[in-house]
Amino acid sequence: MTVTGEFARLQRRLGGDKVLLRPAECSSYRYDAIQFGTRPLAVVLPETVEDVVEAVRAARAAGVPVVGRGAASGLSGGAAPAQPSLVVSFTRMTSLRILPQRREAVAQAGVVTLAVSEAARPYGLMYPPDPASLRTSTIGGNLGENAGGPLCFKYGVTGDYVKALQMVDAEGEIHHLSRGAYDLAGLLIGSEGTLGLITEATLRLVPPAQHTLTLQASFGSVEACAAAVSAAISAGAVPAKLEFMDAACIGAVEDYLNLGLPRHAAALLLVDSDGDDPAQVEAELAVVEAAFRAAGGEIRRARNPQEAAALWQARRSVSPALGRIRPARMNEDIAVPRSQLAQVVAEIQAVAAPYGFPLVQFGHIGDGNLHPNILFDPRQDDPAQVHELAHRIAQVALRHGGVLSGEHGIGSMKQAFMAEAVDPGTAAAYWAVKDALDPAGRLNPAKLLPPRAARSVRGEEPHVGA
Repeated sequence: MTVTGEFARLQRRLGGDKVLLRPAECSSYRYDAIQFGTRPLAVVLPETVEDVVEAVRAARAAGVPVVGRGAASGLSGGAAPAQPSLVVSFTRMTSLRILPQRREAVAQAGVVTLAVSEAARPYGLMYPPDPASLRTSTIGGNLGENAGGPLCFKYGVTGDYVKALQMVDAEGEIHHLSRGAYDLAGLLIGSEGTLGLITEATLRLVPPAQHTLTLQASFGSVEACAAAVSAAISAGAVPAKLEFMDAACIGAVEDYLNLGLPRHAAALLLVDSDGDDPAQVEAELAVVEAAFRAAGGEIRRARNPQEAAALWQARRSVSPALGRIRPARMNEDIAVPRSQLAQVVAEIQAVAAPYGFPLVQFGHIGDGNLHPNILFDPRQDDPAQVHELAHRIAQVALRHGGVLSGEHGIGSMKQAFMAEAVDPGTAAAYWAVKDALDPAGRLNPAKLLPPRAARSVRGEEPHVGA
């Protein structure tokens, strides 16, 4: 049967509201937040895991790839089809159950991230992973990228809160994966839909801290800022949040909102210290403050929650502030050792200068996750130049002992860089895992894995036609 015929039959089985076939409808599913891909051959909007099984089996019968999609808020092209595919969009799989006695949430892939903590709050619990997109991104997408956020330094990233997963494999079989023996659930986390489609997750919940204190510190140099962070952590402080903004980022936000940020500063840090014992929280923040002052930091400490919210407004406003400078941005996502932060920030500024694009840097400095943002106008700037600069930024990270991604994933945007990031033996191991779980290579192809020499793709080729 042809591709068209196979998906028409799938539409009859699942219903016209679950299977989209018209090109105009499918075109809306070719992108994520940063990259456009190929228009899907069809789109399935499953409501149950059985719907996902039907979709995967139909794609296998038609001989076409399958690409999972959540809210399309990803920043690496992971959900943008690299070739004509069946897209499985999980936005209707939104079942969420809170099990307070077990401190767990059972969430389908399409549940919005923030909804988990909102549902857990009446039981005195929270779900700590907090990517910037938490109001729109979904649990399935967070799992695919192993998303982080400002709380990750103290509380960890998405994968640290997964107890079990339900997934559908490349053959259309359902699996229930725990974290014991071979940690197959852990293998799926961060795999960007290349090993299976995650349909449900059992997530760990924790009680929220009862007390939080906030401070802002500005520094005359990035070197002083990095030294202050290292000194505070060496002294035993483990802040809940530890965020960095460079001078360009400070200027962009101040131009936007006129918050009274120190324009003279080369770097700004925002810190939250939290816990259940007010005295311990105060003691930790005092350690942080002492380390920052010793490094020459100018301190603004919030006296109440309202002042804390005002201080954090600067970090929350980065995205709209940058949008006023250029209509588009390439949001890079490297992670480097904290000890290398000053050198990395300076080197990125140096490599970016000849290209002429505005560039700002900010990120979760606690775990070395830095977001250099290349600002550009797609109507007049050469996209090849933007991608070339992104590649050079990735090379800076690798030279300083870092990695290509801290939380956004590799996707298609940085897949070509992976050959420089992993040795041949590791690349072969990655491909061995891929071949074992997806022997026909149909789960989200041309993503994440380092390119390799031409290989025979098992299974039938697509039968595109009427």
